[in-house]
Amino acid sequence: MLSRTHRLTDPDSFRVAVRQGRRAGTSRLVVHLWHADEVAPARVGFVVSKAVGPAVVRNRVKRRLRHLARESLRDLPGSAVLVVRANPAAADATYEELGADLGRCVQRVMS
Repeated sequence: MLSRTHRLTDPDSFRVAVRQGRRAGTSRLVVHLWHADEVAPARVGFVVSKAVGPAVVRNRVKRRLRHLARESLRDLPGSAVLVVRANPAAADATYEELGADLGRCVQRVMS
């Protein structure tokens, strides 16, 4: 589980990260990274729409992504806002496949 300080819950931050941040994607995930002007810890938010599947599948994808994102927090710069959006192909992905995609996307938006 992500600690409260690392959770992105503000709708405006989601909007700014998606519109102004750098983007990288795969068939399963799209990642948006934006550097906030404020001094704050890195925060991560998730978007898993109903297109991914029923509630059980969406929740499983979110749980996996939260766990993987927690491991990726140390790689993010301070005050970074990371939004991870799951595509419908994420429903059938294994934990390892999601991890590889997330790592690849984070590396691309950071470079």
